[in-house]
Amino acid sequence: MTETIRVQDIGEQGLLQKLQRFCPPDVIGDDAALLSIAAGHSLVVTTDTLIDGVHFSDRTTSPTDAGWRAVAANLSDLASMGAEPIAITVGLSLPGTVPVNWVEQLYQGMSRCLHPFHTPIVGGDVCRSPVISVAITALGQVKPAEAIRRSIAQPGDAILITGYHGASRAGLELLLNPDLHSAIDKTALARLITAHQRPIPRLDVVALLKDLRKQDPDLRIAGMDSSDGLADAIVQICRASGVGARLNRSQIPVPPEFSNWVSNPQAIEWILYGGEDFELVLCLPIEIAETLMAQLGKGAAIVGQIVAGRSVLFQDEDAVTELSLSKGFQHFSAD
Repeated sequence: MTETIRVQDIGEQGLLQKLQRFCPPDVIGDDAALLSIAAGHSLVVTTDTLIDGVHFSDRTTSPTDAGWRAVAANLSDLASMGAEPIAITVGLSLPGTVPVNWVEQLYQGMSRCLHPFHTPIVGGDVCRSPVISVAITALGQVKPAEAIRRSIAQPGDAILITGYHGASRAGLELLLNPDLHSAIDKTALARLITAHQRPIPRLDVVALLKDLRKQDPDLRIAGMDSSDGLADAIVQICRASGVGARLNRSQIPVPPEFSNWVSNPQAIEWILYGGEDFELVLCLPIEIAETLMAQLGKGAAIVGQIVAGRSVLFQDEDAVTELSLSKGFQHFSAD
């Protein structure tokens, strides 16, 4: 019975009453939330919008998974700045015909992703719209000297990735093409689908970097997350820093779940341009990069080096090519 109740049946106030259960009762209730940050820290703010039919669909994403992914994208942005999360707000737009149960499952997914990081939903907005959209603003804090920036990479820096790339894109492919399932082990299948539906924001790396900074308070770290693909992240860092990069194919790890069903050219395409892996791409001194890589374990790797100049080159077995932003996902690009 509850699955048949629609948003328009209970109205805005009725929906808000249901959604406020996902928020701390001592924070919500006014026109805005009051939050504190630690002394000596900067406030970090990021906003990400997910649109039905663009970022998620019923074909590949349950409402719980959509909520998880929406939160993960924002927490990943905080991690990419070296920030610890404080709270999020949610702007939800949807048609009145959407089942209330669908909305509650969406928020359950958000809460489950937030829970390990002790991060609350502290408010937001709901409004009527012809299409479902979820706009999340995440708030975090970081000491100014510890912020990770795209613009501070220097020649000689190692380029470190915190985990495997391409798994999310492979998971999407498997969701879109169930006939491929017979070619892959069930455990590997589940891992790749989970990589797409429930990515883990790498806030654990922020804690490791804090420990490294205790040994070197002046440690400089450039970077960003790889939500739009590994190639995109490296090119964006190089553009912002006014440097170039050299990547070596032999240093880039391939997800073990690709074995026996993904060709090498396809694997490289997904690794470089697949996107939505939400790993971090960091540029830092080689000795520190090696220490961090050892702490991170499987999937983490030093994949190249920052160099002088502006070219971002990829060394494969047979050729050297320049990495491009055009192959990755770009809003408003021609179909």
